[in-house]
Amino acid sequence: MGPGVLFCKPSRKRTLPFGAASLPTGGGGAEEEVRGGRPPAPPRHALNLLFVLPTGLFFSAPWGIMAALSAWFWNERFWLPRNVTWADLAERAAGVEYPQAGHLLAAFPLAVGMFAVRMLFESRFVASTCARRLHIHPDVERKAQPNAVLEKVFTSITKNPDSRHLDGLSKQLDWEVRKVQRWFRQRRNQDKPSTHAKFCESMWRLTFYLCIFMYGFQFLWQTSWMWDTRHCWYGYPYQVLTPALYRYYVTELAFYWSLLFSQFTDIRRKDFLSMFVHHLATVGLISFSYANNMVRVGTLVMCVHDASDFLLEAAKLANYAKYQRLCDLLFIIFSLTFFLTRLVIFPIWVLNSTMFESWLIVGPFPSWWLFNVLLLVLQVLHVIWSYLIARIAIKAVLRGKVCNDVRSDVESSSEDESPASRRTRTTHARKAENGTNGHYAAARSRPHATPT
Repeated sequence: MGPGVLFCKPSRKRTLPFGAASLPTGGGGAEEEVRGGRPPAPPRHALNLLFVLPTGLFFSAPWGIMAALSAWFWNERFWLPRNVTWADLAERAAGVEYPQAGHLLAAFPLAVGMFAVRMLFESRFVASTCARRLHIHPDVERKAQPNAVLEKVFTSITKNPDSRHLDGLSKQLDWEVRKVQRWFRQRRNQDKPSTHAKFCESMWRLTFYLCIFMYGFQFLWQTSWMWDTRHCWYGYPYQVLTPALYRYYVTELAFYWSLLFSQFTDIRRKDFLSMFVHHLATVGLISFSYANNMVRVGTLVMCVHDASDFLLEAAKLANYAKYQRLCDLLFIIFSLTFFLTRLVIFPIWVLNSTMFESWLIVGPFPSWWLFNVLLLVLQVLHVIWSYLIARIAIKAVLRGKVCNDVRSDVESSSEDESPASRRTRTTHARKAENGTNGHYAAARSRPHATPT
């Protein structure tokens, strides 16, 4: 028996395609009919070749290909240690359950249910109400006034023009450079979501990450492998699947499936592709560890990662609500937790167990090598992300403002200007002071007006 409901090893008995068993070995009947003066009837083997055999091949070939692919994919020598077969895992005592790949199918309806709950959570019951109480309303940003020339530049040339383009457009439209900059800023903001939408999305993620971390930590607190990681490998792969462990795994998998598909309807951010790959890799790693019953160490990996995710979402919420000091504090706590869990606990606690303790207790086998390679790649990503977080934190502390979701925040009038734009504005300001700008007199007549 194979590792799951959908996959099974093909029978060792060889079978012929449908209709092939009736092929005759001789053709004497036709010769006798010719001698008798009657037109010969088509031989039976010809009828089989024309009608029966193609029909049988049409229906049996796909199943044969699927069986061959299944046998190749679920090769015991890849997935299991030496001297262990799928049949060994199938022969279990009453009431004993081992992880099977078919169990993971339950994640798909659960992912659909999560997406439905999320829609209600964000739009009707919880997140939207909290946003309004914090005076975060679903107001759209002021739209840029219609302008065919600028719209053509925006859609076909550049969305963030440099000083050369700004000067040319300013002369062509007889507008101030600052007004052209403002138009492009407002036009870019039209395509970006409101703070209200981002607040609701982050609140949903905060709720899930916090709940799943609390559930996972409470579950692991009662297990033996949290306190001694060697228990992840004692008796492997004959380790019983408990209902609590199954719920933990399937819930995590369903959540990342929902993120994978809802990403196309969520807020579009600059890191769309990298996050899509991240979610896909997470789904693959969770499914892979479940299929070969490395679920004990898998729970440790998931708990370590969930420990910092909810803190990042909480910092975002504080940023959207404009609680700057709370945002700064939460971001600092998130950074420290991220560094501790991903750069200290994960390599010392998890990688040490998967690479060295399992080598001594179980021994290496092909899927063991692949699992450890994936975890090492994940650790390399941890180092890269830690560097990026540290760099952002240092720059933000020097600026005096830590929290800023640079992936999708609506641009302000000062932050969206490129260095070239700022140099252009400074040059034009100096010209205005020297009386070379014809609009300077009008600006001086209303000194309290501020650009937006």
